[in-house]
Amino acid sequence: MNKIKFLISFLFLSLILSPVYAQNYNWNNNLRTLFIDNGANIYTINIRTFGAKDYNKNDIIETNLGEAKGTFINAIPRLKELKELGINTVYLLPITKTGKLKALGTAGSLYAMDSFNTIDPNLLDETDFTPSVKGQAKKFTDEAHKLQMHVIVDLPSCGSYDMSLEKPELFLKDKNNSSVIPSDWTDVRLFKVYDDKGNLNKALVEEYKSFIDMVQDIGVDGIRADVAAIKPKEFWIEIINYARKNDPQFLFLAEASPKWQNPAKGYLPYASVEELLEAGFDGYYSDWSDLKEIKTKNDLYSKIEDDIKLIEKFENKKAYIANFATHDQVSPATLGYPYWQMVNWLNMTLPINPYTLDGFPAADTYAYKFQNKKAQKSYTDDDTYFVHKNKFDIFNFSRAPYSLLKENYDESEYLSATKLRYLMAPFIASKKCDFLKTDNASVFAFKKDLGQEFIIVMGNLDFINSQSAKVKVPKMKKDDFVMPFKMQDAPIAKNGAFMVNLKPFEIQVLAVKKMPKQKKN
Repeated sequence: MNKIKFLISFLFLSLILSPVYAQNYNWNNNLRTLFIDNGANIYTINIRTFGAKDYNKNDIIETNLGEAKGTFINAIPRLKELKELGINTVYLLPITKTGKLKALGTAGSLYAMDSFNTIDPNLLDETDFTPSVKGQAKKFTDEAHKLQMHVIVDLPSCGSYDMSLEKPELFLKDKNNSSVIPSDWTDVRLFKVYDDKGNLNKALVEEYKSFIDMVQDIGVDGIRADVAAIKPKEFWIEIINYARKNDPQFLFLAEASPKWQNPAKGYLPYASVEELLEAGFDGYYSDWSDLKEIKTKNDLYSKIEDDIKLIEKFENKKAYIANFATHDQVSPATLGYPYWQMVNWLNMTLPINPYTLDGFPAADTYAYKFQNKKAQKSYTDDDTYFVHKNKFDIFNFSRAPYSLLKENYDESEYLSATKLRYLMAPFIASKKCDFLKTDNASVFAFKKDLGQEFIIVMGNLDFINSQSAKVKVPKMKKDDFVMPFKMQDAPIAKNGAFMVNLKPFEIQVLAVKKMPKQKKN
């Protein structure tokens, strides 16, 4: 077994680290192709916190004590850490300037955008010789490209209250002539998509184009459009075509899912995921935020099938990610390690592009010591350290989410799943799943097949009780070679089936290779 582990580690490191230290590089964006082929391994970071230095470990950054906010420059050294995790796409939460009025948190929400084409000046590192924050952002992107990693940036869907005062022509008004608050997002206001004649609001379209200009100037390879569905198909057609005149491989990922509700109901129409894909988006979100609520294998299979059917409508020229753990979700680690493990391994084995939030690999619960307390200092009109409990902080200058590069790095559960993703890429990247028959409704099993080799994933959806099941594996023979990637107690192979006993939320992952028939003498 030690030899097998050594071989896996060697192959994995050879595969993903070979270009890491190349001094010369010729960057060629192929992100759309990579994403559509389920080849993007996406890691989300907040530049404001990623490289932050919290020396006294109280979770908040106090520059008067010599601590450092996250910047593009102090984020650069950590890019190699991401490369070593197998990441090939770095997704930046919004980097635009944020509003300060009617704000949430002491730095303001990343999504309370105060300018389409101005990068947040707080992300400037004054210790670096590059004089502008835009220049430093370009330097960050260049360094990511040298490591053969793509960069995408989040495009907020709404504007700050400050912006609504400065540029009222961009904003929707209610019957009282006041700017409109979507849902319960008190620190932002809805944009006016159509003018009084029913045409697209030209001023808003031009602002969106200025955002595209800005991010393409710094070398970004694509965007994730926040709440994309509150803009209509024709709006996105214009923006996407504009971006792809300069870069045909520029990725557009829609934060949208088929069953989500309209947060601007009564004010703006809500585009379907299919309409967004028709407009040119390359992918969307498969909604897995309710994984703990899925009780039966058939419900889980239906969820997978629905996404596969939607992708097949576009001849498999689209793809998706899963929202197991985004900044909008409570950390999976708060529900216990077994649940975190299931999320981790499903994220790497489902027919998706894996998506990871900073801190997830180390099971950060985002339990900030300062949360919702009175602030010592504020950069906005909010005098509290506003935080959503056990969710990634997007409102303050806070500590970096926990890093995986600590003790027991080589034994990391996250890295093990990433190794599987890379080593078995031809199986995993397939956009199909073969669902296996089990005799227990709480136990799911699916197979990713490639002829004489396949991956089997089995799991228990019961978070209270252990469950036993017989999992039928068609065409599996007793002489087939079985290699475990993830398990506690080994299943028993018998008569073309596995007999498994799974603890609550336990997941098992196996690789099976069919052995050639032995010739008789």
